[in-house]
Amino acid sequence: MGERRRGAALEQALLDAAWAELTDHGYARFTMDAVVKRAGTSPPVLYRRWSDRDSLVRATVAHVLRENVLDVPDTGSLRGDVLTLLREISATRLQLVTVMSVNLASYYQETGTRPGDLFDPSTTGRKEAVDLLFDRAVDRGEVAPEVLTERIKSLPFDLLRHEFLTTFAPVPDHVLEEIVDTIFLPLLR
Repeated sequence: MGERRRGAALEQALLDAAWAELTDHGYARFTMDAVVKRAGTSPPVLYRRWSDRDSLVRATVAHVLRENVLDVPDTGSLRGDVLTLLREISATRLQLVTVMSVNLASYYQETGTRPGDLFDPSTTGRKEAVDLLFDRAVDRGEVAPEVLTERIKSLPFDLLRHEFLTTFAPVPDHVLEEIVDTIFLPLLR
């Protein structure tokens, strides 16, 4: 019999088990019992932390998003930074984006929430990371701060997510360059 998990190690195991269940089966077949079984623990251990599957899903998604924040590139240009970040996301985050969008569709329907409600960038560290990228561009004089609305800052990432969800494949480099050079950067001029 293995060593008994406690505290942060136990919580990590529970959240990892919940994420694996969401990834493998989606929210429609996601149960507290399946998480308990996968984590190798007992129901009281899980229910002491999360009283229902909605709160467990929210905690799981926040945990996974915090664990998957990428380093912010500093290539010396806004174009290089955004393109580098898009390339890294395309190469490493396809499953994450797909699970968040497709496997949780029934969660959004059942709870009346939207994807933005579940993975708010300000609670996962993503907003600060993206803001740093744009703050550097402002400091270098590449873009005027008043042009950088939240929608414009999110645009290249929204278009990348759209590509993921319409192809279920990593995005080719020529498409990433088109997003940056043809759509995004002209909006900043």
